[in-house]
Amino acid sequence: MRRTIVSSLAGAVALTAAVFVSSAHAAGSAATGASCSLAPGSVLDSGTQDNGGITVGYPARSVGLPGPVFGVFAPGAVRFSTTFTSDASNLGATNDGWVVQGDSLYYRLYSIDTMNEFVPGLPNVTQRIGGGWSNFTAVEVSQTTARTTAYGLRSDGTLFRWSVIGSGWRSAGSATGFAAVKSMALISKTATYDTFLANTRGGALYTIHIPTAGPMKPIVKTVRTKTWQGFEKLLASKCGNYGTLLVGIDKDTKTAHWYAVGRANGTATVINHVSSAAGRYGAPVYFRWGSTPDIDPLNGE
Repeated sequence: MRRTIVSSLAGAVALTAAVFVSSAHAAGSAATGASCSLAPGSVLDSGTQDNGGITVGYPARSVGLPGPVFGVFAPGAVRFSTTFTSDASNLGATNDGWVVQGDSLYYRLYSIDTMNEFVPGLPNVTQRIGGGWSNFTAVEVSQTTARTTAYGLRSDGTLFRWSVIGSGWRSAGSATGFAAVKSMALISKTATYDTFLANTRGGALYTIHIPTAGPMKPIVKTVRTKTWQGFEKLLASKCGNYGTLLVGIDKDTKTAHWYAVGRANGTATVINHVSSAAGRYGAPVYFRWGSTPDIDPLNGE
């Protein structure tokens, strides 16, 4: 039976339609009784890949989360990570994604049993993709059933795009003007475009809409003009038909905030603050646990 390991995390950050009602009504999205969840992950200083520790729902409640996977990475090596896909069965799971370690980008794939232990004889791969990543600050991969598209943000504000085929990353354009971006979360991946929600050091919140066809020409729209500068990491997942569950993590205060976001529509986008929790969100790296592309839709714009 094909499922995702993050199904056991479904309650980790869960919202019923009750919290999404104003956003959903404005956007015409979430159906009555619908729910949404976000499965966060983290990489600790030890190299352990963990569940991220976010345990809030609506109403706020603690839930059980699967334990950490030790020895996934070398201690202190990972600088940032893409979404990790988890394809699981009743025997365990195979997890994979990309991370930047030092100056290099790596593909990481491994298999674990139900006790989160590596399984001898099953895939356990660390593959170097390429170098030149010292000056990059973010990487994300958008996977659909038809394509795999990667994005990397360099510290000078250049946003790069690659088409990923097997282990090869083929350049698919770049665009400048993103030096102020502090973090960006993928909120849409469709046949014709990808969309990121990004916060800036000056406090603004923007959508970055990138058509998949033709030259790379992002379309940037303002969502909010202030108060978003505190988040070092944004994480997002689908909520309702056309909405987003957004988590912003402030590593300085070790605080996480949850938001129900209606369909992205510039400054008219509805954003409801759902909850906050402090004191435990200081891991060096955060990422989203995702499902296989056929059951992992993102359609926030």
